[in-house]
Amino acid sequence: MTTYPLVVADTATMLRRNLRRMRRYPSLTFFIAGMPVVFLLLFVYVLGGTLGAGLGGVSGGRAEYAAYVLPGMLLITVAGAAQGTAISVAMDMSEGIIARFRTMAVGRASVLTGHVIGSVLQTMLALGVVMVVALLIGFRPTTGPIEWLEAVGILVLAAVAVTWLSVALGMVSDSVETASNLPMFLILLPFLSSGFVPTDSLPDGLSWFAENQPFTPVIETVRGLLLGTPIGNSGVVAVAWCVALSVVGYLWATRLYERDRPR
Repeated sequence: MTTYPLVVADTATMLRRNLRRMRRYPSLTFFIAGMPVVFLLLFVYVLGGTLGAGLGGVSGGRAEYAAYVLPGMLLITVAGAAQGTAISVAMDMSEGIIARFRTMAVGRASVLTGHVIGSVLQTMLALGVVMVVALLIGFRPTTGPIEWLEAVGILVLAAVAVTWLSVALGMVSDSVETASNLPMFLILLPFLSSGFVPTDSLPDGLSWFAENQPFTPVIETVRGLLLGTPIGNSGVVAVAWCVALSVVGYLWATRLYERDRPR
């Protein structure tokens, strides 16, 4: 058997391990979706009337704001899943399982990739919950199935990028408690983007940051694909950010995995 089939088989084994953990603790998936759902309901029903009218659309009010804010909530879901991934990896590190895997003939990428694929699947389930709630409270997309598939593809890329970063954050943490706190900046980034208000309504310095941080082009791309609004070059920038962050997270995580590896 060649190396490639071995890596695939090892990855499948690690994925099954993570899926069993996800099945054993289904509340974690709903917890990941719970925070964005609460935020969605809060912003739409408490603030949506005023913020929606300020968007300058034809209808205004809560319905328009629900459509505007949903992409930001989807990115909060993606970012929120990073905390669970980092905690899961940190638990493996603290319990010695990763050290055990290091001594075995298991591909280094397989252990980490199993975590990533399992976490991305969990994130997509949570995104599905958030989307169902959005549809129930009045969100109505205006584009077709092709644009929906493209939006899902962008969200998957974003989830992969965030998950690889969170795997590295979990491995670099010296405790589970630290791992639960390190990814918090990822959850804050959607709030400092175009997810809730247009970036040109922000103060100058904050507006510049919101325009140039990774989540804004992803949000603008998803919003355009779901609502038919202009995307411009946001799609290209979003894909570039996702690929770059995935590479950085992968290289960082695999380097940490090799640290202190028995020779």
